[in-house]
This record gives sequence, structure tokens and C-alpha cells, in this order.
Amino acid sequence: MKIHEYQARELLTATGVAFLPSQVARSIDEAVEGYRKLGISSCVVKAQVYAGGRGKAGFVKLVKTEQEVRDAAKFMLGNRMVSVQTGPEGVPVTVIMITPAVEIAKEYYISITVDRSKNTATLIASAEGGVEIEEVAKKTPEKIIKVPLHPTMGLLPFMAGDIAARLGFEGALARDAAKLVTALGKAFYKYDASLAEINPLVLTKEGKLLALDAKVNVDDNASFRHRDVEAMGDESQEKPLDVRARKANLNYIALDGTIGCLVNGAGLAMATMDIIKLHGAEPANFLDVGGSVTADGAVEAFRIILSDAKVKGVLVNIFGGIAKCDLIAEALVQAGQQVGFKLPVVVRLEGTNVQRAREILAAAKGALPTLVIADDLEDAARKVVAAVKKAA
Repeated sequence: MKIHEYQARELLTATGVAFLPSQVARSIDEAVEGYRKLGISSCVVKAQVYAGGRGKAGFVKLVKTEQEVRDAAKFMLGNRMVSVQTGPEGVPVTVIMITPAVEIAKEYYISITVDRSKNTATLIASAEGGVEIEEVAKKTPEKIIKVPLHPTMGLLPFMAGDIAARLGFEGALARDAAKLVTALGKAFYKYDASLAEINPLVLTKEGKLLALDAKVNVDDNASFRHRDVEAMGDESQEKPLDVRARKANLNYIALDGTIGCLVNGAGLAMATMDIIKLHGAEPANFLDVGGSVTADGAVEAFRIILSDAKVKGVLVNIFGGIAKCDLIAEALVQAGQQVGFKLPVVVRLEGTNVQRAREILAAAKGALPTLVIADDLEDAARKVVAAVKKAA
């Protein structure tokens, strides 16, 4: 679960991370008014999007006059931001943030994230922070400090002090840096984050340590504990089909192929995509409807799959356990009647009451002529790939 930078600042400020003041705007006039409220001539206007690469894309601008603020706001709010992280379609900008500019002496990087390779949270820091941190990690990995955190004790006080020292801070700055690391750790655990990041953390020419940019991603599985953070979500930053799937409690990921997949169970979904590729085609999506398929869930799943113009055929692969096969077959027929199957839809069912389920599907073929019943998964993959290739 992602949130905007200005929202991440609010969460981190609550745990003790120091930021400069800022103003948020959703229109050109609000941007100018926010600039006036800050009362500082040299400011930075930053687009608020769920993607990086803003600076290189022209969506972070230094401004010194109201007219420059107006021009920057007009450009950002009137254009989609395209960067290496967004793809060619880009993302819309509906919110911008204005904050005072500072004279930077040095930039640092610090974050806490989940390291899947070590199955633990890991503190990551570098004295080479800033927009090129990915290049630093790639070209000079020795400059990246990684400290695995204990699964129950988390970030201990001595670790924060050690990181401050390893980043080169001394005296009062070392104490300030340790406090900031500790505050970041509090936020990471408080909000069940998968990532809490400050980049850059800067030392100003006046000798003050400040966080200039923040990112917080909350683990989706913990969202029920953080409804306040969940309410911060910006659906304009997500793909419409992803939003629909989430609201329908479906696990959906769009891919680049031509064969839509409707499956119950993540493992079975992965196997389904693999066998489609084995037979020479590409899956158009990962879609897991869960263990208990309902008629409403099946209908929405088909609507989501068929909303993708790339889809030329659908493979339904369901194992009837919690939900019996005959109930699933009835749900599929209802989905076909409501949505209309204009593309080949190959169905493979296995499990409880499977024979009754096949009878239900066979009886529906008159009303749903593109419905194809498969004997097993191999047969299903072969039939859907053949049908799609024939239609092409």
C-alpha cells in the first residue's frame, strides 16, 4: 500500500523525523497561495506520484517567484509524468507539494525494508545518497551499508549509533543522526511498513541534518490495522483494473500476453501460467479468485479479464475444494450470461462434484457457444492456445 511523499512526511514526523515545512496544492491558485504562506523566495515544487524519477522527468522544479510557481504548477498538474518507473503511459499528477529549498553540503541515504533473501527487516544506509542511489548500489555496492534487524527486538539503540558513525557523523551530528535512524525504525514497525525511506537525508551548509524526501509503503496484509493510512491512498495513481480487483477481493496482476487466466489459488495460478507458456502462448494476467468462488466474484473476475483488449481467450482453472465444482460451474454459467462470452473460454474443473459440474457446463453450451470443457489442465492449455491461434 503506497502513499504520497507529503503523507509519508506526516507519518515520519509523528515518530520524530525532522522535515522542513511544506504546503500541498491541488490547483495552480492553491500552489501560489501555499508559496506565499511559506514566506521564502527559494522553494521546490514537487509532483506527488507513486513513482520515482521525478527530477529527471521535469516534475521537481526550483522556483523563486510566484510566476515560476504558477508555471511549474500548470505544467505538473496539466501533464502526465513519464519516467523510467512509470512506463510510456506515465501517471497523472493531481497533487503537488511546495517546500523551502536548502543549500546542501552532502546527501545521505537511509531506509528500512524487508529483505526477502534473508527473511528479515534490514536497515540500509549510504553516505552516497540522492537521486543516483540505484547507480551507487549497482556500481559501488561496498558503499551500501546493510544491517539485518532482529525479528522480535527490531532496531536496537546501539545500531542507530553505529550507523551514524559509519556514515561519518561525529559529536552532535552523530547524536542527531542516531535519533533520526531510531525515529525511522519506530515508523517502520508502527505502521507495519514494507519500506520506510529517507532519500536524501542532507547535511545543510549551516550544519543541520534534515530529511528532504520520504517514502513509506505499508504491507497490504496489515492494512486492516491502519485504516487511517489506507484512507490516504490515491486511486488515480493505480491502474483502474487493479483498483477494481482489490475492491472485489481478487488478486490480479496484468501481464502482456493474450490468454486471460481465472484460477483459484496462487500456486495453481502460477502453474496455469507456466503451462500456457509451455504450449507456446503468453498469459495476459495473474488472477486468483480465492478458495471460495462466488457468482458475484466470477462475474467481476470475467469483467476485469475481458476489459483487457489484449485478451483473445480465457482459461478457467478451478479446483473445487471449499467451493464445490457444481457451485462453481453454476457461477461460471451465470457469469457468461451476464458478461457474454464472445471469446473462447476453456474451463477445467477438478474436485468435489466435478461430474455434476461438467453436466451443468455441457447443458449451457447452447447459450454459451464459445464455452469449451477440458478434461484436464494439459487439455485445457492445449485447447485455449489452439483457439487463440486460430482466431488470430
